Amino acid sequence: MQINSSSSPWWKHSVCYQIYVRSFADGDGDGVGDMAGIEQRLPYLHDLGVDSVWITPFYTSPQNDHGYDVADYRDVDPLFGSLADFDSMLAKAHDLGLRVIVDLVPNHTSSEHPWFREALAAEPGSPARDRYVFRDGAGRGGNRPPNNWQSIFGGPAWTRVPGPDGEPGQWYLHMFDPTQPDLNWWNAEVGDELESVLRFWLDRGVDGFRIDVAHGLYNPLDLPDKKRGQWMPMWDQPEVHEVYRRWRKILEEYDGERMAVAEAWTNTPESMARYVRADELHQTFNFHWLGATWGAASFRRVITESLAAVGLVGASATWVLSNHDVVRHVTRYGGGERGLARGRAALLAMLALPGGSYIYQGEELGLEQVEVPHEHKQDPSYHRGADEGRDGCRVPMPWSGAEAPFGFGPGQGQPWLPQPASWKDLTVEAQEQAPDSTLSFYRKALRARRRLTAGVGDEVTWLTTAPGTLAFRRGDGFVCMVNCGSRAARLPAEAGELVLSSGPVGAAGTLPPDTAAWFLPA
Repeated sequence: MQINSSSSPWWKHSVCYQIYVRSFADGDGDGVGDMAGIEQRLPYLHDLGVDSVWITPFYTSPQNDHGYDVADYRDVDPLFGSLADFDSMLAKAHDLGLRVIVDLVPNHTSSEHPWFREALAAEPGSPARDRYVFRDGAGRGGNRPPNNWQSIFGGPAWTRVPGPDGEPGQWYLHMFDPTQPDLNWWNAEVGDELESVLRFWLDRGVDGFRIDVAHGLYNPLDLPDKKRGQWMPMWDQPEVHEVYRRWRKILEEYDGERMAVAEAWTNTPESMARYVRADELHQTFNFHWLGATWGAASFRRVITESLAAVGLVGASATWVLSNHDVVRHVTRYGGGERGLARGRAALLAMLALPGGSYIYQGEELGLEQVEVPHEHKQDPSYHRGADEGRDGCRVPMPWSGAEAPFGFGPGQGQPWLPQPASWKDLTVEAQEQAPDSTLSFYRKALRARRRLTAGVGDEVTWLTTAPGTLAFRRGDGFVCMVNCGSRAARLPAEAGELVLSSGPVGAAGTLPPDTAAWFLPA
């Protein structure tokens, strides 16, 4: 599906729905989501009004990090089905007009990948070990890690392995879990292998890739210690951009406008924009928008800086409020009725902006972060002490019924992460019957976006409004206003007929707090 004119690539203004495969829909009743479940629920996504889906890793994996530890990049883990199941799901998506983006993990493999098993059995300095980042340790007998880098999941980023004589030997780098050894991208064999993986899935018909840890492929050869207050020295090395230039050429060999979007956590909007130069990737997630606090000034600053940064390289922006790695935005915005009102308002602002929008499964139901009990937590970052973990945003979707598993699958009882009893009022089934529900609001907003953005252009013109609010005109078309203040605010003179609002609109000519609205120009 294409939102703007036929001259615009499908991805430029796509609304993409993120599917966390374990938690979207369970087709076989084992309490874990799978390919069959996704296929069964694709009509729901079509009716929701999205244009594409992004599916998190489903490859063969020991599941230590729920699929982001890949043991075989060219197969589907039996937990999720088979290659035939993937092909069937992909065909159904295409029949419904939905594009499919799959996750690619090029920063590391699983410790059970054949390459790493070979490396452990090989001698130091061998070609097998050179595919990963092995180093001798520091200190007497090499008993200290090669540098002071810390894992994103907590603790040292290095693990020591036995040498050929059984005594403690070299250390290997893992910026995440010890079961996720980092690949050595200075080794040409690594780049060749990942390009082959790209072609494998492109040949099967996928429409694009989400590149996990896109900023983290290369490490400085001298592996310097991280200094206090310094930006992470292992991230955002200049060599990553040559990788994406090669990948862009591969994507352009295929018909159908294949694309790639980077998960690139960078220091500034300008460094983010380097990933989407004309000969590199097509999009990169705008985490500066996700990280913005609720407020007109912070929103306006992020919008202005983001559009200016991508404008320098002739690219389009992206906007995202939640994903499988962060606290759900309704909770971040304060939770309860206030958080939900702000979340709906932020969605209208996001959908009004030029570029692609990414929606995380369950946000269309207004789901909040779940307090998962300790005994049920599975995220390795939690068990390594890095933080509270990411399980709370990954609890399986509630589809129907009055108790767990809420139609998640044909099984009985709780799925792989327990669902709260309060979700009985938030299921798809319950919200479909309520015209004022969050689900109904998302459907209305996505339909209106497609209609209002057709041919209006990508310019954003700021309008004069009261403190605590922001308003802009999209191209030569509609007006969006957001009230982040504490009192009702007068509409800008340019606002005409009300098209859609995120909540009840107050007296004529004003917008209540924590509310956004779209207007046709006066």
